[in-house]
Amino acid sequence: MAENKQAIKDVNNFDELLDVKYGKIGTTERDTFEEGAQYFVISEMLKAARKEANMTQEQLATKIGANSQYISEIEEGRCDIQISALYRIFEFGLGKKINLLFG
Repeated sequence: MAENKQAIKDVNNFDELLDVKYGKIGTTERDTFEEGAQYFVISEMLKAARKEANMTQEQLATKIGANSQYISEIEEGRCDIQISALYRIFEFGLGKKINLLFG
């Protein structure tokens, strides 16, 4: 980590803290952190939506033609997920609409 303990006491907001801990936007370390954070958000959204639908991982997997291990790995952030798979899980498996925002 690019953490600089001396500078942490001087940060004024969350963005500055991320700069101190993981480097500026565009650095390899910061990009890795940001990617992991996005996987975490997706995994938590999936887990919450599945539980809201009162479905087990097995039920969701069966509904979309996958195995429960795949759903488990996504929910734990242990695998990459393609947009097409994400769409299938939320739209067909959980009956939720997906809106992607790039920017």
